[in-house]
Amino acid sequence: KGCDWIVANDVSPATGIMGGAENAVTILSDEGADVWPRLPKDEVARRLALKIASALGGAA
Repeated sequence: KGCDWIVANDVSPATGIMGGAENAVTILSDEGADVWPRLPKDEVARRLALKIASALGGAA
């Protein structure tokens, strides 16, 4: 797809994620899969912001 990252949230019925307050995120890149633990949505957003800032050479 030409993307640097794909952020996937596992919403399969077995996770119970859909409609809940948490996400089960995996970030796919050329470096492989970075599987995050199940986290509250605001923590996922915070970690993504930090990862993006780091990738762009800045600090959040």
